[in-house]
Amino acid sequence: MDRKKLLKLLEILILIIFVVNFLANKFYWYYSIWYLDMIVHFLGGFWIGLLFFYVFKQEIISFSLILKILFLVFIIGLGWEAYEAVVNEVFARNIFNVVDSISDVFFDLAGGSLAILYFFKGIMTERLNKVE
Repeated sequence: MDRKKLLKLLEILILIIFVVNFLANKFYWYYSIWYLDMIVHFLGGFWIGLLFFYVFKQEIISFSLILKILFLVFIIGLGWEAYEAVVNEVFARNIFNVVDSISDVFFDLAGGSLAILYFFKGIMTERLNKVE
C-alpha cells in the first residue's frame, strides 16, 4: 500500500476525530447523542490500526501481524478506559460504568478490524493492478 496515501488518510482521520471530539465536549453531544461515543471509539480504533500498519511497514498481512495489531488496539483502548476511569473518579466524580467501558473497547477493536480489512483490500487491489 502506498505509504503517502496511508499517511494522508491518517492525518485526515485524526483531524476528524479531534474536531468531532472537541465539538462533542463543547456542545455536550456525548450526553445528548448516545451513540456518538461509539462512533468516535470506532474511528479511534480504525486510526490506531492504520497507524500500526504505517509504523510496522508491512507489505504482507500475516496471522501474527493481525493478532499483534488487534492486541495493540486492545491495549491502547484499555489504557484509554483506565485513563477515563481515573479522570472520572478524581475530577468528575461520576459513577464508573463497566458496560460503557466494555462497549468502548469493543468498538476500538471493531475499528482496528476494519483497518486490517482496509489494508488487506489495499494490498490485494495493488497486486491485481500490477502488470507483469
